[in-house]
Amino acid sequence: NSGVVCLLRPLLLDVVPSIRQTTALALGRLADYDVVVAEAIVKAGILPQLICALPEENRYYKKTAAFVLRAIAKHSPQLAQAIVQCGALEVLVICLEDFDPGVKEGASWAFGYIARHNPELSQAVVDAGAVPLLVLCIQEPEIALKRIAASTLSDISKHSPELAQTVVDAGAIAHLAQMIPNPDAKLKRQVLSALSQIAKHSVDLAELVVEAEIFPVVLTCLKDSDEYVKKNGATLIREIAKHTPELSQLIVNSGAVAAVIDCIGSCRGTVRLPGIMTLGYVAAHSENLSMAVIVSKGIPPLCVCLIEEHEDHIKAAAAWALGQIGRHSAEHARHVAVANVLSTLLDIYVDTRSSEDLKMKASRFAKKALKNILQKCTYLPALEPLLHEAPPNIMKHIIGQFSKVLPHDSKARRLFVTTGGLKKVQEIKAEPGSLLQEYINTINNCYPEEIVR
Repeated sequence: NSGVVCLLRPLLLDVVPSIRQTTALALGRLADYDVVVAEAIVKAGILPQLICALPEENRYYKKTAAFVLRAIAKHSPQLAQAIVQCGALEVLVICLEDFDPGVKEGASWAFGYIARHNPELSQAVVDAGAVPLLVLCIQEPEIALKRIAASTLSDISKHSPELAQTVVDAGAIAHLAQMIPNPDAKLKRQVLSALSQIAKHSVDLAELVVEAEIFPVVLTCLKDSDEYVKKNGATLIREIAKHTPELSQLIVNSGAVAAVIDCIGSCRGTVRLPGIMTLGYVAAHSENLSMAVIVSKGIPPLCVCLIEEHEDHIKAAAAWALGQIGRHSAEHARHVAVANVLSTLLDIYVDTRSSEDLKMKASRFAKKALKNILQKCTYLPALEPLLHEAPPNIMKHIIGQFSKVLPHDSKARRLFVTTGGLKKVQEIKAEPGSLLQEYINTINNCYPEEIVR
């Protein structure tokens, strides 16, 4: 507001190097603070002056100039685009080739803040020739430089298969995979994130990540004391599992399902989310893979997530995963039903106290999961309690299953009378000629008329 930005501008061309450097630092701190200030710095025409003589400057100035570019780029795609248009990427590439690791780190950081916004900006970073140099940076001995370079490769890879392929073609996967056992938690976070962003796009890319022998070493990350390492490790497994039954089978064979289940049981909140999703993806592919999740005792922790977690997207994910486990056959559905999951799902679906967002998300997934499981479930003791609570649109699925089982099971027919199930069926008001009415008629036809009356 006092016009300091315009007063600083000529100081960038001062003959004294320390004044130029201190001026750049002041501009960087101003830009870092607020998007309005960053825009004012761009409008003042400072960027061309900042970078015009950058290759000849000393390492301190280069680091500070990279900080200014990063501080401006972080706020918005428009500001990052302004940096690209003033020719800063070519200068930053020169900084990536600098002898000083601090200069490389500053340039890597600036590239990351530019690339993270959208595919076009990420492509501009690739076109400038940054990727091979970033892959060299992750091989440097300095931990801080490794971290930032891995983070930037993650930011470039996340947007599209083509951008991820560029990172792969530069030989990044092998070097990233070698760093998974590194004791530095912050480095592990970035390495796992980068591998996840590569693996998520396609089967081919996921297979390339697996071929770098990340199993079983990645499973140690699920026991890490750092929550983000746990989360990113589970995310990497999730991104591989989602693609094909073969990749999911490989995950099961490596012992990852049991490790993911342990991870879900040992943490809380959003850290659980990728693990929950992993179990859902594995179970969705086939009956055998779903049974592998059941045998590994995956249902109880998912049920705990439904009850314990307050955030609707976590509840929704747990409901979805349970639906994927139970939808394959009567046996799968029975395993889910025995764990008392159905009543919990029903509670979430009919919960009138839910926020609107919860109604939209968790409730929707709970309803879908209930339908998936109920259409296969023939385990009547788990279905019967729902007769007294379920709304009409769920009730028809429950009655449908009773109408399938009761005609062929005399013991179940007797129990259905003594527990009050048959009485409850008589109270249901169904539209004449509807599917629900057909189910009710089928059940009533299993009994003598006087018992029905």
